[in-house]
Amino acid sequence: MHGPHNPGSVLKRRTGRVGQVGQVGRRTGWKRLGTPLGILAAVTGAFAYVGTVDPNEPGHYPVCPLLKLTGVFCPGCGGLRSAHAFITGDLGAALSANAIATAGYFLFAAVWVLWLVRAWRGKPLRIALAPAWWWAVGAVLLVFTVVRNLPFGSALAP
Repeated sequence: MHGPHNPGSVLKRRTGRVGQVGQVGRRTGWKRLGTPLGILAAVTGAFAYVGTVDPNEPGHYPVCPLLKLTGVFCPGCGGLRSAHAFITGDLGAALSANAIATAGYFLFAAVWVLWLVRAWRGKPLRIALAPAWWWAVGAVLLVFTVVRNLPFGSALAP
């Protein structure tokens, strides 16, 4: 029974052998690390650029459109200044420029390490958050945005 719905026939056409379903498409060794290492290279390049081209000097980066049009800080305002301070080792200035972004750098590092370890072991990275967690993240970003635009929350403004 070698029809289009028989997995053995598809496997036989690909490999010339029947019965090795678990081996088809499986990457081994360093090949599994390609994607996480590629992402790390891209992030490192972006941080290296922001580390050398100071966002505190005018004219290097565009102004936030929301800030320009409304005068309101979005949750990302100060993110480039935060990244610059972070990469140059000034954690206090990074937190002052954008505390959420700075926390995000540490979260990214933790998830990336988890991803790398799982890739090395041949396991996929699966992060499935319940809808309540996504709502919580949205609520934190909303509260952060509102508070940093109020007079008593000026410490959170960039």
